[in-house]
Amino acid sequence: MLIEQTRYSRLASITKVINTKLELREVLQRVTQAISEEIVQCNSVGIYLPEKDGTFRGFVGKPEDMNGITLDTQVIDIETDLLAKEVIETKKTIYISDPSKDNRLDPRSVEAFKIKSLLALPISYEQEIFGLVFLFDYGTSMNLTESEIQSVEAYVNMAAVAIQNANNLKQKENLIAEKQLLLDVTRDLSMCSSVQKSLDKCFYYLGKILDSKKSAAHILDPLGKNTITFMKVNKDCDWTEANWMANLKSIRMNQSYEAMIQQVIETKSIILTPNIDSMSLLMIPLVSMGEVLGVITVVNLGGETCNYDETQIQLAKSIVDATAPTFSNLLYMDQLENMVEERTRELAAANEKVTSVIESITDGFFALNKEWEFIYMNKHQYLPQRKTAKDVLGQNIWGIFPKCIDTVMYKEFHRAMSERIAVHFEMTSAYGDYWYEAVAYPYDEGICCLLKNITEKKKYEKELKRLSNLDLIGQMAAGISHEIRNPMTTVRGFLQLLKKESEFEKHNDYFNVMIEELDRANSIITEFLSIGNTKTSDLQMLDLNSIIRDITPLIKIDTFNQNKIIQFNLKDIPDLLLNRNEIRQLLINLYRNGLEAMSAGKVLSISTYKGDENCVVLAVRDQGEGISPAIVEKLGTPFYTTKDNGTGLGLGICYAIAARHNAKIEFQTGSEGTTFFIKFTYI
Repeated sequence: MLIEQTRYSRLASITKVINTKLELREVLQRVTQAISEEIVQCNSVGIYLPEKDGTFRGFVGKPEDMNGITLDTQVIDIETDLLAKEVIETKKTIYISDPSKDNRLDPRSVEAFKIKSLLALPISYEQEIFGLVFLFDYGTSMNLTESEIQSVEAYVNMAAVAIQNANNLKQKENLIAEKQLLLDVTRDLSMCSSVQKSLDKCFYYLGKILDSKKSAAHILDPLGKNTITFMKVNKDCDWTEANWMANLKSIRMNQSYEAMIQQVIETKSIILTPNIDSMSLLMIPLVSMGEVLGVITVVNLGGETCNYDETQIQLAKSIVDATAPTFSNLLYMDQLENMVEERTRELAAANEKVTSVIESITDGFFALNKEWEFIYMNKHQYLPQRKTAKDVLGQNIWGIFPKCIDTVMYKEFHRAMSERIAVHFEMTSAYGDYWYEAVAYPYDEGICCLLKNITEKKKYEKELKRLSNLDLIGQMAAGISHEIRNPMTTVRGFLQLLKKESEFEKHNDYFNVMIEELDRANSIITEFLSIGNTKTSDLQMLDLNSIIRDITPLIKIDTFNQNKIIQFNLKDIPDLLLNRNEIRQLLINLYRNGLEAMSAGKVLSISTYKGDENCVVLAVRDQGEGISPAIVEKLGTPFYTTKDNGTGLGLGICYAIAARHNAKIEFQTGSEGTTFFIKFTYI
């Protein structure tokens, strides 16, 4: 009971010292004294605190020397001391009752201090190691019980609290000193009136915390970016600008001094070289508002003492960061006008690039303000009456395009302007036979519009639709032709037999009509099959003019019977890959259409000639009244006809034959007649 009371008394005493004494050494001496009093069979207690290099050095203990060796000369290297390393890693107490059976102890230390048993404890607080404690009895085994070990651990915990308190106090004192230093720096810099004075203040405070007067600034050209324009050396430095560079170049480093400066500029990060030739180098970027203005370099020739800790480096960086805004304002004040002029030139160049991009658009592009006035227009936008973009800028669009009022364009543009949404639509031009695809986008001041001419696209779509219809008819023809012809042939045969019977002679007129109608139906089926045939077989190199001459008698008879005139104008043309029968059918269909479109006495012309781009043209021209616009849209559509007895398949067959010959059919029509052009390509 008495032992417990004594232990609590010692703990209370140490606690009181921790709360009242600020000197760490005195507190730790009390701890070692308490441990030696608690463990009477222990005559050696040592507390070791960490060094910057990672080792632990004796700080306080009892006795202060043993066999002529003082405690403060004792250094524990955890890389070689296995016991200390294990204590630190596990953060647990280790008691070795017999060192001769444990390989973690250094045999030399065991022999020198006659260690028969050893107690090693970590001084830790919240997983942080503050030091190590070692206990042994010179020449005698301590024979510690678990209770005694726990007592020692309690005292060691008090030591940990004391060290933590001391560290906290030191950190607070350093923080206050650092804040005061930065306040002084800010105050002094605010009173600087030149670049050199601001750098001198920076050098002064850097020297104060880094213990070096050898500092310099490498300043960048604000216009040349990475080009160093000048160098400023601390006025208290005994190195000139010339021998500064020479001395640093002589240091054995992995890269040159100039390369290190460039690295700091590019990365905006600090470089600290290790101690080389008793010299260390600290390089800090001078950065204001994200822009690197230069590099501050501090050289320390202090040998072993020139290794800076993290706190010193961060404080030095804070001083440089505080200098940067003042330095920047002073450096650029006289260059603001030049910078504004440069930015103006850059903006003008950027504007020209944007304009160049828009002008390169081959479609029409323009921008309107909210008053519907043109504020921009590229050179490809169509304007009536040969006006130019300069002529219409500032004018109202509806004054320039009055025919567009109340059209799709007018309504959609107003919708984009009022609802502030993008619109996309197609429209026909009020100023010509053109189709346009229009897109209008709202922007802050109005709308911008893109007009693309899609007239050719519309023609292609129309042609695709026509070909699709032909393909459908072809499929129908292939599917039903044989099924229909077989019963028709049977019916026609029986009708012919009935005509020969005398008892049905009075019905011969009916039989003839029925046979004619069957023949007519068979003719329609034949035309069906012609449309559906997409094969290009039986093509031979033939003379188109020769084919025309072969059917010239037939053409002349038809024109003569109708009291009309035929003219031929056949020029020299190269041979083409043709199917004779199909070309005859195409020509017959076209010239008969032409004859039916004319009144008596009119002239039908058939001509051939070489066209542009390796093509031969077959032209069939009539002098009829032309084709009405409503009919033009349906030309070539199967079963569409304006004739009383027509099938609506003749022109469709012509288109199918032309397609099988890789030819194109075009036409021109007007009040003076219509001309069909069949264009064959050749190599």
